[in-house]
Amino acid sequence: MENYREVRDWRQKHIGEVSTCHFKLNKFHDDLIKYTVLQAMEKVQREQGNPPVPFAFFLMGSAGRMEQSIWSDQDHGIVFDGKVEHAGYFQRLGSEIAVGLEVAGYQLCDGGVMASNPLWCQSVIDWEQQITDWLKEASWTSLRHFSTFMDARVLIGEQQLVMKIKKQASTIINSYPRLSLRLAENVDFIKKGIGFFGQLLSDSFGKQSGKVQLKQTAIFPYVNALRILAVKQGVPQSSTLSRFNGIKEEYPAIGSYEVYFVRLLQFRLRFQQEITSYEQVHLISVDRLTKEDRKELKTLMKKGYELFSNTKEIIEGECSAR
Repeated sequence: MENYREVRDWRQKHIGEVSTCHFKLNKFHDDLIKYTVLQAMEKVQREQGNPPVPFAFFLMGSAGRMEQSIWSDQDHGIVFDGKVEHAGYFQRLGSEIAVGLEVAGYQLCDGGVMASNPLWCQSVIDWEQQITDWLKEASWTSLRHFSTFMDARVLIGEQQLVMKIKKQASTIINSYPRLSLRLAENVDFIKKGIGFFGQLLSDSFGKQSGKVQLKQTAIFPYVNALRILAVKQGVPQSSTLSRFNGIKEEYPAIGSYEVYFVRLLQFRLRFQQEITSYEQVHLISVDRLTKEDRKELKTLMKKGYELFSNTKEIIEGECSAR
């Protein structure tokens, strides 16, 4: 536990040095998470020996997309190249990782999307079956789980294990074109950030009163649109920026939105320098915004809504053509 506290102390001491640059900040998070996971691996190895089979520890959510802000929660999983009898070892490892990351300053995931949860710690064969089942069911929950996994990025271990599962997923999606439309419909509800009269819409109750939900109103439209197109094209990369690059030949018009997403990432960081907890990380007080800030934010929101709408039209058109 002492090593995990050292990571926390290091994080608190040095994060200010990278907190104004999106790319440096995410490299900083990667380094801290990787060090913590390696410490967890060493502890489990002392207890139970070396990993019995090859495996991969992967990040999901904003960490998987390399879009973390100053504060972040946990979203991670494990895939191992073995049989069901190996699951106990890796679930123990997943539990230790979750403990270590919490001590280091990464809040536990409320939805349980962590390698400590058997749903997110499985053999490659079981993962392939899980992906097939999620797409076959095609419910709101199963497609949400599927989308979460498709943001997976290997931090430690065998990259090809996750790539194999993603390749299978893209094959299924392209065999059943309407699945892409279902994915789009599954994330079609976008919390509006701009009112009828062009004003920014903030929450009107509780601790969030007067604040804009930046993640739902501005970031998600970009993230969801690029994920859908990337899955269709078999682009395995998980970051939204790498997905822009991966689909540009097939959908060149979509590339014009990349500059707005980069601006959005930097805009978010400007207003997080004084935030002290994960609960506040996606909120921006309208009162803190200048006239120019409000104009910029509304532009970035509108471009995100436009991007998602265009993406859905692309998917609908391709479904109609087949």
